[in-house]
Amino acid sequence: MEPPDCERRALRYTLMKIIAHGIDLVDFPRLETMIQRHGGRFLNRVFTEREQADADSVRNRIEKLAGRFAAKEAVLKLIGTGWRGKIAWTDIEIVNNPTGQPVVKTSGEVRRIADEAGIEQITLSITHTANFAIASAVAVAEAG
Repeated sequence: MEPPDCERRALRYTLMKIIAHGIDLVDFPRLETMIQRHGGRFLNRVFTEREQADADSVRNRIEKLAGRFAAKEAVLKLIGTGWRGKIAWTDIEIVNNPTGQPVVKTSGEVRRIADEAGIEQITLSITHTANFAIASAVAVAEAG
């Protein structure tokens, strides 16, 4: 008999090793000011079309965008580069899986750096308060 999903997931994570961690906090008013000042140019530079559409589909758009921004910053911190060189903000895309859990998708230079570091997966947690979004990202690889 096969174990339940939660047990399979727990077993899978026991066979993984943590490579790095990144965390970031975003202030809603500061992000709102950036959007007001730079409009679509800022949004298109930082967020993928899907991320923008996801944010447009919810009641509190700025909360959703701030969470995604914090998540992208957390990922840049865990790969150890920050935003520089050939890295594009849109090399990191944050989407939700069918159960609502945020999932990190990487491409371009970020994917290349993650591959070099042996990062197989990035797990992510995002939370919000009235004025802030915080994201914590953990890079993992198979143990052994």
